[in-house]
Amino acid sequence: MHAECKVASNVWISAACTLSAAAQAASTDAGAFPAKPIRIVTAEAGGGSDFVSRIISQGLSERWGKPVIVDNRGGGVVAGEIVSRAPADGYTLIYYGSTLWLLPLIRKDVPYNTSKDFAPVIQGVSTPAVLVVHPAVPAKSVRDLIALAKAAPGKLNYASAAVGTATHVSAELFKYMAGVNIVRVPYKGTGTALNDLLGGQVQMMFAVAASVAIHVKSGKLRGLAVTTTRPSPAFPDLPTVAASGVPGYESVQFSGLFAPARTPKPVVDLLNREIRDVLMKPENKERFSNSGVDVVAGTPEQFGTNIRREVERVGKVFRSAGIKEE
Repeated sequence: MHAECKVASNVWISAACTLSAAAQAASTDAGAFPAKPIRIVTAEAGGGSDFVSRIISQGLSERWGKPVIVDNRGGGVVAGEIVSRAPADGYTLIYYGSTLWLLPLIRKDVPYNTSKDFAPVIQGVSTPAVLVVHPAVPAKSVRDLIALAKAAPGKLNYASAAVGTATHVSAELFKYMAGVNIVRVPYKGTGTALNDLLGGQVQMMFAVAASVAIHVKSGKLRGLAVTTTRPSPAFPDLPTVAASGVPGYESVQFSGLFAPARTPKPVVDLLNREIRDVLMKPENKERFSNSGVDVVAGTPEQFGTNIRREVERVGKVFRSAGIKEE
């Protein structure tokens, strides 16, 4: 509801506001949606969010006979600012991961408020990670690793991409919950981080499952545990971190689609239904599975709840460690 349509009391709303809301809903009636091309703003080409966006784009274009365009805009600030300022009509959307809602925790000048400027539409996928160490590290389990870290605080190190990415958040959450001091070695991307881990320049990493499966199988890396609450079919021999000495631990990268705040609920619900059907198509689920990600496709409310839970949990860790943007 617009600022001029404030509720005057707990009992009534002015007739003018009611008429205004009705007119807005009528102008974006889900029954006539979409009447023109849709744009999905997302991260850089070739990344995980781009991959999901293009599957959604192709599926919706085929279903609706209208172009659904993927607009790659790189960092979360640029993409988020574009969509937060777009008309709330469902024609400009954003598909993004945790950077969108975690960046405000570590940076003061973010030009949007995630909880106020975006309407969650659907959580697309989740991506589990695996705690891996270089074979030179004398730890065969998570408990061994914790004991090693506590015996020599600050001697172990871990590789990660930028602050706020899954590789960083997973490790910092582990440090916080296990009560250990492990030094972060930052990289510009996960590819170079993984290469240095394989070469022994760094000792451990919380890596996307699909990126390290072949290296764990070959013995180039030692897998200690998965970050999900349940064992992963992709790593049937590995326990969870939570069951290996860090009760309650869970760290799963997830991403999803948002519309600008105040987008009419009928439009949000229609987008949710249509995108869920696209994501759940057997051929698309297989593509995701082959890439090491799981389809979620829940309700807008579930997506919003997951984000609030993540912000609260990660915010506590970041504040405790004094983590800010680099």
